[in-house]
Amino acid sequence: MAAPKRDLLTDHLAFLRALNKHRVRFMIVGMSAARLHGSPLVTEDIDLWIRTFPTRAFLRAVAQVDGIYVPPTAFTPPMLAGDAVSIFDLVLTMHGLESFEKEYRRAITMQVRRVPVKVLPLERIIASKRAANREKDRHALPRLLNTLKTQLGLQRKKS
Repeated sequence: MAAPKRDLLTDHLAFLRALNKHRVRFMIVGMSAARLHGSPLVTEDIDLWIRTFPTRAFLRAVAQVDGIYVPPTAFTPPMLAGDAVSIFDLVLTMHGLESFEKEYRRAITMQVRRVPVKVLPLERIIASKRAANREKDRHALPRLLNTLKTQLGLQRKKS
């Protein structure tokens, strides 16, 4: 199976590198993670599930790439501003999944243009989409399940 295209811009990769450098524990989740697993679906953002924030390490990583952390308000979730970070959405919790720690242990390390990142496994993405049960998730599920079926079939052929 050919590796899926990983098309992050250089400045976005710099932020992932900064998170790694400052030892911030994070995972790519949601549809952006599904893309890394080879799903044909598209998304406009990259969802990052971060163990805890805003820690000093997290804020240093954001500042390293000239980003700004925007704390949550009563009406808005926490956000990031700046060219290198605006594509990233900060995820506080994942529907239908276990704690960050348990899911982090299950996460797969992938190389995104030579930047190692933890990525939520496709099976767990599917579990989360089922639990969230939003209309857009229900529409995505058949394609996610087909991607998983294809991956499992290819794994069987290799063994």
